[in-house]
Amino acid sequence: MARAGAKYLCDLAADHEGRTIVALSGGSTPKPLYEHLGREPIKSRLPWDRVHWVLGDERFVPPSEPASNYGMARRAFLDHVPVPPENVHPVETDGVTLDEAAMRYEAMLQGLYGSDTLQPGRPLLSLTLLGLGEDGHTASLLPGEPVLKVRDRWVAPVPKGRTEERITLTYPALDSSAVVAFLVSGEGKRDILDKILSGDTRFPASRIRPIGEVIWFADRAAAGSWA
Repeated sequence: MARAGAKYLCDLAADHEGRTIVALSGGSTPKPLYEHLGREPIKSRLPWDRVHWVLGDERFVPPSEPASNYGMARRAFLDHVPVPPENVHPVETDGVTLDEAAMRYEAMLQGLYGSDTLQPGRPLLSLTLLGLGEDGHTASLLPGEPVLKVRDRWVAPVPKGRTEERITLTYPALDSSAVVAFLVSGEGKRDILDKILSGDTRFPASRIRPIGEVIWFADRAAAGSWA
């Protein structure tokens, strides 16, 4: 799964003319994929100077903390590849409040996009990598939390619902994607994956509706009968 996902990302970026913006997922599932990005043969093929890396969500902790999504991505591949520093866009978590971090990240995305209004025919994100929680959450769109109803922001704070405070891209920003790729691994995800692929719309992940297409990368343990 990790190899296939990394190759897909590399091929998409290599074939895409101009800038590619990739939204990274956090958690443990994407780490092996990221490690493939930092190794041959992909390391030499990926056009690092044309790819910008943003975060789909982040825990409100310093990058040095193990829980940091940016810290994980940096250790897995960003520290080992020739990516221009200006192409990497972490969330500010030091010396700012949670609300300030969300507002600043939204402003950064609007700067990359060149507008503060999302246009239906022009995706913000070329590729968005998303995970899937056993409760059906994705990014930090957590079941039952107010962030699920946010439609007037690209980035929103998530102060409750998990041990750490978080910020997350909202549905409008995530839906402004040319491709959304879900990464799902482990037998513990089989039940929720089956429900979502069967059309159950009760879960945050099942309500992602991108401009472009949705692709699922799942290992055999998670895929079950869908393999």
